Amino acid sequence: MSFEAAMEAAALWCGTWEQGDLSDEVLADKVAQLLTSRDGARGFFVVSLPAENPLMDRLPEPLLIALRAAGAEVVDLTARNLAMSTAMAVYHRRVGAEDQCLGSERVQRRSRELLQNLESGAVKIRLETLLAATDGIGSDVAFLDRWQYDAEQKAALKAAVLSVAD
Repeated sequence: MSFEAAMEAAALWCGTWEQGDLSDEVLADKVAQLLTSRDGARGFFVVSLPAENPLMDRLPEPLLIALRAAGAEVVDLTARNLAMSTAMAVYHRRVGAEDQCLGSERVQRRSRELLQNLESGAVKIRLETLLAATDGIGSDVAFLDRWQYDAEQKAALKAAVLSVAD
């Protein structure tokens, strides 16, 4: 499934769930199908993490089980979402874009909470790699450099990563 198709499916399913027309279990089964590919997982997170929809705040147990079962791919994407939303919150605050800042902070909070509920060993390894990159070390340096995060954004990212353990 393409990234665009995954976003459309995720938006439909999340909306139907919010209206009460889709059970937690059926939603989890549908999301599990998306999580079988990176584009599918990305599509789900692009829709669900920033949405006004309360799904990612409630994290129904069947959905959490599906996210855990998807393993390292979900951990990686969630860690990247934590990084990007944290850096964007700093940027939006700087330029006075309060609405966008609030949206980025929502994604940051939801990413942190999801990481706290995923497999702790995989999360620890992934976040150690991300944390090292804030000091210019390791494989995530290229990821941070690609987005041209500055010192303030990297410091905020470091604090966000450390907050996952709290």
